Amino acid sequence: MKFYESGDSSKPVIFLFPGTCCLYSSFDHVLDGLHSYFYTVTVSYDGFDPNEKTEFYSMEDECEKIELEIKKKHGGRIKAAYGCSLGGSFVSLLIQRKRIHIDHGIIEQEIRKKYGGRIYLVAKIQSSMVVPFMYKMVHTGTLPKFMQKKLDKTDGGKKELYNGFLNMFGIGKGGSPWITKQSIYNQFYSDLVTKVQHGIDVPGTTIHVFYATKMGKKYEKRYCTYFKNPDIRRHNMQHEELFCCHSAEWVEE
Repeated sequence: MKFYESGDSSKPVIFLFPGTCCLYSSFDHVLDGLHSYFYTVTVSYDGFDPNEKTEFYSMEDECEKIELEIKKKHGGRIKAAYGCSLGGSFVSLLIQRKRIHIDHGIIEQEIRKKYGGRIYLVAKIQSSMVVPFMYKMVHTGTLPKFMQKKLDKTDGGKKELYNGFLNMFGIGKGGSPWITKQSIYNQFYSDLVTKVQHGIDVPGTTIHVFYATKMGKKYEKRYCTYFKNPDIRRHNMQHEELFCCHSAEWVEE
């Protein structure tokens, strides 16, 4: 695991957590804007960093390393943490564990459905199904032919959204041959089965959610299940569209 720091170190610290199978470079397009307000620390997960040879083991293992970094470099407390998708799971888990303190936890469309008990098997099956598709895509940096054809036929805002979303996986940038099938499986499976409490409420911590309303009402219900009194910011957009396509508005939010 690596931590990429940038900006003015006298400003409040924000940690940035990428999504599932996404690279730390997926935040490159927003760093300049964030530096007006924050000193940024972008997290690069084990198994997904081009500058080291590691494998992703579990979310708990990653959390311990993140907590150690925050204690060592930032006195155990940071101003904010942002996570999209899997990154939102990390923000939730770090707040729940209470081993470090985050003043503002910011989550964009944390969409996972948790599995446990006898249906751990469901998570294993889902993870096994995802690996071949995701591995080929991130390893080569190219889309399957049917997806590329569909992308070629789109235009306008929809194409911008697709390209922004694919950029987070490094598509079209030569691929990520250092990412293993085991890292992809472990990351996806761990996110599905790592338990997050209901009604998370930590004194001094505010949870903010960037809610893309086009994803449906069930996600808003899920936010209100996991968090007590979350600050829900509604946007008439698709999943991660705010982050991918509206960087200036995203930074202001």
